[in-house]
Amino acid sequence: MSAHDYKSAKRPAPDQLFVDIADYALSARIDSDLAYDTARYCLLDSLACMFQALDYPACTKLLGPVVPGATLPGGARVPGCSWELEPVMAAFNIGALVRWLDFNDTWLAAEWGHPSDNLGAILAAADYASRRNRAAGRAPLTMRDVLTAMIKAHEIQGVLALENSFNRVGLDHVLLVRIASTAVATQLLGGDREQTLNAVSNAWIDGGALRTYRHAPNTGSRKSWAAGDATSRAVRLALIALTGEMGYPAAMSTPTWGFQDVLFKGKPVTLARPLASYVMENVLFKISFPAEFHAQTAVEAAMRLHPAVRDRLDQIESITIETQEPGVRIIDKTGPLANPADRDHCIQYMAAVPLIFGRLVASDYDDAVAGDPRIDALRAKMRVVENPTFTRDYYDGDKRYIGNAIQVKFADGTQTERVEVGVPIGHRERRAEGIPLLLEKFEQSIAPKLGAERFKKLNALCSDANQLQATAVDEFLPLVTA
Repeated sequence: MSAHDYKSAKRPAPDQLFVDIADYALSARIDSDLAYDTARYCLLDSLACMFQALDYPACTKLLGPVVPGATLPGGARVPGCSWELEPVMAAFNIGALVRWLDFNDTWLAAEWGHPSDNLGAILAAADYASRRNRAAGRAPLTMRDVLTAMIKAHEIQGVLALENSFNRVGLDHVLLVRIASTAVATQLLGGDREQTLNAVSNAWIDGGALRTYRHAPNTGSRKSWAAGDATSRAVRLALIALTGEMGYPAAMSTPTWGFQDVLFKGKPVTLARPLASYVMENVLFKISFPAEFHAQTAVEAAMRLHPAVRDRLDQIESITIETQEPGVRIIDKTGPLANPADRDHCIQYMAAVPLIFGRLVASDYDDAVAGDPRIDALRAKMRVVENPTFTRDYYDGDKRYIGNAIQVKFADGTQTERVEVGVPIGHRERRAEGIPLLLEKFEQSIAPKLGAERFKKLNALCSDANQLQATAVDEFLPLVTA
């Protein structure tokens, strides 16, 4: 807490948290080759998610300018689309596409989240700034600047998530997207230290969205565009700060009126470790299944059990799913599931589909599949329990495991093996196994929409780390836009 008398009108020094975030975003040097290499894969994975989301009208109906015709020639572009938009709305478009199918990267700690959500603000700000610079005769930003901003946004969001549980007070993790995106967007747009501090303070003042749209009985599609909303707000706050608009230095710590007292039950919001490149180096990729990450290993376990149960579905007596404490708390759901957003946050549904069909793809959350009576029949036979070892390994900073186990019992007294999967394929410990599948996801998601020749050019550039980093942002975006 800042050392000041909150009844005094004297302006205090900025809260240390604001200083740490702003200084890191503006001036920290990233020396980790692993972080840059992982960021490159993160970019490819995020583009794959965006191109897949274009197949879903529920997503595409939200895209484009904020009102019809409100485009901006020379503005920011949206991958997979043809619009040129002012950067605030471009950030919303990009953020919504990245997040729509719940298939982008993940970070799990005391708070959860998806650090590549920040790409909405990063790509929009970088493309807009690059085109603006080029028009003024200045050098555009490069894709190395984009990768650096991704590393820093991952780090700010992820380190804040390590020990600060916003979900415990009912706030959604997109709060941290707005904080991280505001810091890096201000830097990309040319902000100085004071402007970055001002922007970050305003981002905290915005408070946080309620998590209610992620939980029964209100689960809905807002969870798929909430990150886009957060990134667009971040770009707006950055642009406001660039006008010279003031900030609020003690907005975090001021008694009674600060974020900590109003929204965090008086607890201090802290950084659990110095900001560097830890989060990007250890981020979790969703490669195999578009599913809430606490259930990724449950889906893999169910896939392994599919051959043993597919011909005996009507003989199943019970199914036990062991998971971590967060899995019990946020995705253990009984009763009717109202929509795809409800289903992809239900561990029972995400396990039932692969047990029955031997697959889990984004379309499996649609009504056509959900109407299969066998799914709810299996859900009714499932029991979800916490496994303390899974919980302990989940919170262990050296492990960050996300364990699940499934066992099926039949009416005749026989049972399947208990299949346990402790580490999902997107975990750092399984990178060698996961990266070829990530690249396959990239090709299968984008090549059909771009065409073979355009994808070949894009893939060649993205496969050469040095060439990609040297490419100007405003030269990269045309490779992935319609």
